Amino acid sequence: MANALNLQLPSTAGSFETYIEAVSRFPLLTLEREQELARRYRDEDDLDAARELVLSHLRFVVKVARGYAGYGLAQGDLVQEGNIGLMKAVKRFDPDVGVRLVSFAVHWIKAEIHEFILRNWRIVKVATTKAQRKLFFNLRSAKKALGWMGSSEVDAVAAELGVDSRDVLTMEQRLSAHDVAFDVSPDSDDDTFVPAAYLEDQRFEPAANLEREEYDELRLGRLGEALERLDDRSRDIVVSRWLTEPKATLHDLAARYGVSAERIRQLEKNAFNKMKTSIPGESLDGTDAA
Repeated sequence: MANALNLQLPSTAGSFETYIEAVSRFPLLTLEREQELARRYRDEDDLDAARELVLSHLRFVVKVARGYAGYGLAQGDLVQEGNIGLMKAVKRFDPDVGVRLVSFAVHWIKAEIHEFILRNWRIVKVATTKAQRKLFFNLRSAKKALGWMGSSEVDAVAAELGVDSRDVLTMEQRLSAHDVAFDVSPDSDDDTFVPAAYLEDQRFEPAANLEREEYDELRLGRLGEALERLDDRSRDIVVSRWLTEPKATLHDLAARYGVSAERIRQLEKNAFNKMKTSIPGESLDGTDAA
């Protein structure tokens, strides 16, 4: 509640209906009374005046918060956040500007409620940029029908809200997704599709590491045996072209053996074919052969 007034307000911790009844009892202010209280708080730092300004507008916060009922968050929490926005507005309200407090405060109330929704609607934030925030709070009302939008509707919504069409598609996908528990719940017998079932990190599992090491040794052994079956020139070409750094070019080897680069390429191809027959069931790049 930084920068907000430190006022004792009715609590929403109990029955929400009781809270609504309580705030509805506070009388609305006339323009003259509102101006008087605002000047007292601004000029004299009169907290009693600020308290009356806040209490008289609590019912308006409830009205604004009810407009966000579709996000699945507790109404009491939304109202509490809206009350913080109201107190911030009262602290900054200038009665000499010529507007009523309710018109000034609505932007602060909505801003606090928006921040609360974005922090708590999903585990992972769905809106971080200005365009994404605008879409988050306006996309559902801008859609003409349920279900996925067509390309023409995407373009129309993007033009209406002043955002990119790609942002519209991204936000539609995020709003249609849902949070998934990483682990299976205690009352569930099916743990097949929870992330914990397929996101396990096996890089440091001892048995898996030993298996990989033995497999790598086997592959190296087979490669060494296949190279030993080649003649000296073919072996030198394969080693120089693929197993040393820096790798030799076809022209480097052509100059070394006094032949053309095309002849070196043919010798290399023949060497690979011989090696493939010497290493059954595995390709030369180390992947299992089909």
